[in-house]
Amino acid sequence: DLKNANKDARISVKLVAKASVGTIAAGVAKGNADVIVISGYDGGTGASPKTSIKHAGLPWELGLVETHQTLMLNGLRDRVVLETDGKLMTGRDVVMAALFGAEEFGFATAPLVVLGCVMMRVCHLDTCPVGVATQNPELRKKFTGEPDHVVNFMYFVAQEVREMMAELGFRTIDEMVGRVDVLKVSERAKAHWKAKHLDLSRLLYQVDGPRTGSKGQNHRMEETLDYTEILPAVQPALERQEPVELHLAIRNVHRTVGAMTGSEISKRYGEEGLPDDTIRLHFTGSAGQSFAAFVPKGMTLELVGDANDYVGKGLSGGKVIVRPPHEAPFAAADNVIIGNVAFYGATSGEAYIRGRAGERFCVRNSGVHAVVEGVGDHGCEYMTGGRVVILGSVGKNFAAGMSGGIAYVLADEDSWQQTANLELVSFERLEDEEEIRDVRRMIENHYRYTGSPRAALVLDEWDDYVRRFVKVIPRNYKLMIETIETLEQSGLSHEEAVMAAFETVAKQKKAAVGGVHQLQAVAK
Repeated sequence: DLKNANKDARISVKLVAKASVGTIAAGVAKGNADVIVISGYDGGTGASPKTSIKHAGLPWELGLVETHQTLMLNGLRDRVVLETDGKLMTGRDVVMAALFGAEEFGFATAPLVVLGCVMMRVCHLDTCPVGVATQNPELRKKFTGEPDHVVNFMYFVAQEVREMMAELGFRTIDEMVGRVDVLKVSERAKAHWKAKHLDLSRLLYQVDGPRTGSKGQNHRMEETLDYTEILPAVQPALERQEPVELHLAIRNVHRTVGAMTGSEISKRYGEEGLPDDTIRLHFTGSAGQSFAAFVPKGMTLELVGDANDYVGKGLSGGKVIVRPPHEAPFAAADNVIIGNVAFYGATSGEAYIRGRAGERFCVRNSGVHAVVEGVGDHGCEYMTGGRVVILGSVGKNFAAGMSGGIAYVLADEDSWQQTANLELVSFERLEDEEEIRDVRRMIENHYRYTGSPRAALVLDEWDDYVRRFVKVIPRNYKLMIETIETLEQSGLSHEEAVMAAFETVAKQKKAAVGGVHQLQAVAK
């Protein structure tokens, strides 16, 4: 998915140093990652919880050695670049990491401290006393860091690396990678009453073969449907914004269809994309995973058939339509037509699904407007924005962690309300006339694009069905909307109202929490 979203990008996978991390890294290498990062337990400046820093993971040295040796033993080392991080502080750390098998080295804690971080571990509280991790303008004034400070620090690290390389007789980093033969266990360590029982011979075991990522991965991008058929045909749209329409067959081996074409649009036209429906792609068949992933504004993908998981993943302004063939003998509203985790992390765009979706529909949706005819468990989980109209039943744990956006559920039975997650949301009826018009417009679009009998029935008997909709809205989200509207009416611009609303609601929540703590203290 990521490689199709940007074929020129290096795809990096980060793994925590632990026992058997080499086996995991081998699988990641076979999955065609370009870079594997082995992260030690010792990092984490302030954003990491103290318990995680103390009790999660192992030293990067152990994870790096195991990964390097495992990749070499399986003939995979030359396919990936190996990186390590986890509180690298000095040039000696870099040299040791290279000798254990790393080609690249990540620094975070040290540069942050150089910039002024004092490791108060309050990054998540917006109270950073030196202005590093805060949105508070008064605290940000206290930030004294300069880019030159980091540059100077890295120069010192590089100089120490050069001096140690000269002592060891290496001219380049690549020559030094994996050369554990130049290391030995010190006699002083062997004599220590604790260290003398440690067997470090496995750390110093050297495997023959390529020690660096010299060959790289074969991502087989030239075999994708976008590369072979779609991109050559849509050049007029990419170069001159001329409308293009294609009809293509699709099979489940065709994955992430549309993403590579979408990336070309984004490269040329940025966030604005193309005018609506500039590129219209009609597919017939069964789509593989991640159909229409990441597609931007200007692309419309219509699928007659069914689709696997991750439909519309990361949708970024495009339009997705999925429907069964008109001659299909079954009732689409009672059958699953797309898989799990559809529209995961989508930010904008439209979706019209004639049929049911699997589990985790619209998880982390932050802006897409979607219409579907039923969803499985965990629908709208962690949703932060957008609108979802569900013309059918929903599974258990609906709206778990939902902090934004609105869902409108039309279910004949009320049992789903008993299994919904009510921790953050509340149920209401549709009463606002403008909101009713918006919901009706979404259903009208659904009927126009998919020919849904369910949508036709709802529209024909609208006065009856509109009373059956249940509006699911997060309580804090509703409070924010109302506060913003009030502030705008007082004369503030939308941007000013949003910032003021955040501060107002935060103060109210803080006061409420303080009141709860007082009540608890009294109870005790």
